[in-house]
Amino acid sequence: MIQDNSKSLRMVTCPGCGVKVFLSPDLPPLSTAECTRCNHPIMMPMQLAQFELRNFIGGGGMGDVYRAYDVTLQREVAIKLMKPELSNNSDSLESFLREARAGAALNHTNIVHIYAYEELADQRFLVMELADCGSLDSRIERDHRVPELDILDVGIKVASALNLALKHNFLHRDIKPGNILFNAEGEPKLVDFGLARSADLGAEDGATVWGTPYYIAPEKIKREREDFLSDMYSLAGTLYHAITGHVPFEAPTVDEVVMAHIHTPLTPPNQVIPEITVPTSDTLVCAMAKRPEDRFQSYDEFIMALTSARSQLLVSQLRNQRQQESNPKTGNGKSWWRLT
Repeated sequence: MIQDNSKSLRMVTCPGCGVKVFLSPDLPPLSTAECTRCNHPIMMPMQLAQFELRNFIGGGGMGDVYRAYDVTLQREVAIKLMKPELSNNSDSLESFLREARAGAALNHTNIVHIYAYEELADQRFLVMELADCGSLDSRIERDHRVPELDILDVGIKVASALNLALKHNFLHRDIKPGNILFNAEGEPKLVDFGLARSADLGAEDGATVWGTPYYIAPEKIKREREDFLSDMYSLAGTLYHAITGHVPFEAPTVDEVVMAHIHTPLTPPNQVIPEITVPTSDTLVCAMAKRPEDRFQSYDEFIMALTSARSQLLVSQLRNQRQQESNPKTGNGKSWWRLT
């Protein structure tokens, strides 16, 4: 699968500072060396069919993702390499293929599109749309709190993506900040349908409940019927974390966090951060109601509430801006309009 017979130095571009660096031909593909200028790790490229894997983006339970270049179609893509140790695990293979099929079937601006599922010399991989400008998780880690307007935009777009998935009978089942990526234009992209399943299956079977403890819906913990309202709860929990800088429920142990989803009343976002507007706070509280029947009963309702909160926030921000501009003590004393 990995062959490089060239004995000449390989020139690559450092993703950190952009300088051209020569790498030794003895460096194995996908391994890294430090940039001599900025010390950023530089990866030795690897050729996989018509794709040249150039930079590491991130990793997960199923595999690692790389920025790659399709030399045939002359475009940048992302390549997800399945971990070799999982190649003989039937559950892992099913999950990997499920992710490929879901991503290929769902044509939505805010869902990462899967271009192909391939196998070459026992290496299984996905060819995907590139979205390598960080995740919502990394934004939370960097900024602690993400601006309210940005979060409302993300919520509207991801809810729309989940609505399309539902129309194709898919539940995502693992909505979390790490599964919302951003592309170069700042568009949020929902990824990782590896846990997706039909919306008709109802309650979860088996001993394992799948989901991320900080965002999992109460009915999943209680092994009651799981439907799109469970995804809605997880999305609202994700938005709650991003807008407040705190997960919805904090506790010393994972078990206590999980049980808090069932028993502990949710603290409204505007009681955590007072400047969060009431419409936004109320929308997230409704979407995270303990009982599914108390949440919005469709994604359309949820999207309308988020959109209304966004409009009211923009009106409030514009009003404040005008007041500052017209107030000599806080602004420049000039009116926001001009006579012509």
